[in-house]
Amino acid sequence: MANAFFSDLLSTISERGRTLLRRGSAADDKQDPAELVELCEALLSGRGEASGTAMAREVLDRYHQLDAAGRLLFFQTLARDFGPDRARLAQAIEGWRAEANGDDSSDLDSSDLHFASEPRRQELIRRLNRAPDGTSDLVSMRSDLLSLMKGNKDLAALDRDVSHLLSSWFNRGFLVLRRIDWSSPANILEKIIRYEAVHEIRDWDDLRRRIDPVDRRCYAFFHPALADEPLIFVEVALTETIPGAIAPLLAEEREPVAVERARTAVFYSISNTQRGLGGITFGNFLIKQVVEELRRELPKLDTFVTLSPVPGFMQWLKEAETVPVSDEDRTLLESLDRPDWFDNAELTPQLRAVVEPLAAYYFLKARTPKGRMIDSVARFHLGNGARLERINWLGDLSPKGLRESAGIMVNYLYRLDDIEKNHEAYANNGEVIASSAVKKLLKGEGRRLRDMRLT
Repeated sequence: MANAFFSDLLSTISERGRTLLRRGSAADDKQDPAELVELCEALLSGRGEASGTAMAREVLDRYHQLDAAGRLLFFQTLARDFGPDRARLAQAIEGWRAEANGDDSSDLDSSDLHFASEPRRQELIRRLNRAPDGTSDLVSMRSDLLSLMKGNKDLAALDRDVSHLLSSWFNRGFLVLRRIDWSSPANILEKIIRYEAVHEIRDWDDLRRRIDPVDRRCYAFFHPALADEPLIFVEVALTETIPGAIAPLLAEEREPVAVERARTAVFYSISNTQRGLGGITFGNFLIKQVVEELRRELPKLDTFVTLSPVPGFMQWLKEAETVPVSDEDRTLLESLDRPDWFDNAELTPQLRAVVEPLAAYYFLKARTPKGRMIDSVARFHLGNGARLERINWLGDLSPKGLRESAGIMVNYLYRLDDIEKNHEAYANNGEVIASSAVKKLLKGEGRRLRDMRLT
């Protein structure tokens, strides 16, 4: 109710301001980036609440009318011409130097240097956020910015400023955790179908199988400014043991697990929904809070794991020069391009003997040129303090799973007593905490490498 009232109030103020703008302005080209930049300058210089709110709405509306070339030009202008006020910054620098030298004659101090160094575009973005639905428009605008940044490095400073402000507005204190079930509003359920990024939800019946049975849960983070837009959501299966394959969890004819028998909570799909919020972390908070919610509801749960894809594994196998395989094994790996390789009873065990140890190597040893783990999903969970628990052969035989992961899936274990310790080990030293089973696979790869050198 409070959010609706505030939104209506903003809309009223904005509409009154629009009336003032229409009285005082001539017709202009709403698709001209230069006109839009002039309007931004006017928004920064104005002080009236009604006209400012209306002008912010006008800027956002005109932005949406620009084509891709116009948006690029607009962003480049913000990056180039809406930096710090140079005269004010120079004055603040002199005041800071005087303060550092013990000169008390200046009325400026180090805090003035901080505020003077802020780019003008940050204040512009704040004022745009005052428009009705301004937050949603700015998230959409950043999505455009991320797309246009490829090949346009001059936009990096603008993206840092937008990201900085969005990180403040979408910090954990503003997020609300809500459970999604079959009684949730239809518009939210439709977005869960649309935004699912890991295992496609085919239709409404498929969605119901994932959120309605007694052994299924779905949770999402929401923000008051985007009331009906889930920012990130996680799908959970309650099971008796740790699963090694996704198909049984999603099977149409499966038998639900009685809640009193469930001992394991499996996070089998985590989807970010807003590309414009890329780089702003929600997932670590989501998993930890969902764990707490489940423990309160079901005290008998004692194991919390993921069943995760390995989206970069096949690309690494095919393209990386550092993949430690013999010529014979490389020829064998070419069989993974066959659509039915997993049905070949003779071929499958040969591939397993090669692929599983390589998967352990991929997680524990392989790195990007900058020294990072290659797999983004692994970076996410290990950075959250999980342990690499198990590598699952033939865990995902869907076309996507075969194409991206060679059918491999992984369990990351969230053991609450070890999360902080594991996180520190990974964040500070790049150490991957892994189970003995995974380490044994790597030792098997070491033996293969020694055999290769001897032959």
